[in-house]
Amino acid sequence: MAPATVYVGFTVPQLLKSATRIFPTHSALVVLRHSAFCYCTVNGTIKSKRKMDHLERTANNFRQEVISQAKVCGITNESETVKRLRLAIANKDFTFKAGQWVDFFIPGVSIVGGFSICSSPGLLEREGLLELAVKRSVHPPAHWIHTECTVDSEVALRVGGDFFFDPQPGDSPVKLVLIAGGVGINPLFSILLHIADLHGYQEGKGNGYKMGTVKLYYSAKNTSELLFKKNILGLMNAFPGKITCRFHVTQQSSQICKELQPHVTEGRISEKDLEKHVSKDTLWYICGPPPMIESISKLLSNIGVPRNCVFFEKWW
Repeated sequence: MAPATVYVGFTVPQLLKSATRIFPTHSALVVLRHSAFCYCTVNGTIKSKRKMDHLERTANNFRQEVISQAKVCGITNESETVKRLRLAIANKDFTFKAGQWVDFFIPGVSIVGGFSICSSPGLLEREGLLELAVKRSVHPPAHWIHTECTVDSEVALRVGGDFFFDPQPGDSPVKLVLIAGGVGINPLFSILLHIADLHGYQEGKGNGYKMGTVKLYYSAKNTSELLFKKNILGLMNAFPGKITCRFHVTQQSSQICKELQPHVTEGRISEKDLEKHVSKDTLWYICGPPPMIESISKLLSNIGVPRNCVFFEKWW
């Protein structure tokens, strides 16, 4: 591949020239799509003998053409194992829908990362910022974020994904049930923030999309691994009755803080929890480890939720 490749007005900058081989050409993406298809059964279960990388796994998903430079402008510890990055986006044409992910290109790292966006489209529109929350692992992009990334580090991003919530002003109101496991909260938190923006716009302007109620079920091993919990409590307080949440912990050993206690259940998300939300105007969004998604999908089928009302994003 040539050292500088143009994608809709964006030239891969000097900082990424050493890694331009990681930007797949159109023909390479066709090969990846064929490869990914060969590893999938009719029901979408992956049967690969090896772990597929992000580009292969998502080869059949929608991707934007625009690749944008981004500069890290903030790093915080969201938990003991998760870092939250705030990135300033250089390209004004860069957009995303709540729930989507980014291809994450790092100079000098040949493997492309894939991380769900955890901020709202509104933050990008208002301030030109985007946030990611990345769990520590040996996978090179995540390892770089946890060991080498600093404020002012430069990367490049490209948006992709078919898992999103993007209602338009004329659409009929719907209710949402969001079900998250572990770091699978990321795209659902983006959706939750977008819903808060929709509620705020509706209350302030009196027009736009009229959002129904939203219920978040969020499961983790313990409360220390519940990401964004303070933000979620803040949204519940800001929009009482419109946004509600139930945290589930499966291996809690310490005392639960008073602020969280009213909202925490010890044990897994159950059929009894979910059946109360079944209605013809409810959509269900699930993100978490594949076994959790399969389990929740079975529960939803058992209580009569139509398959076309269930959307999920698996992370590996």
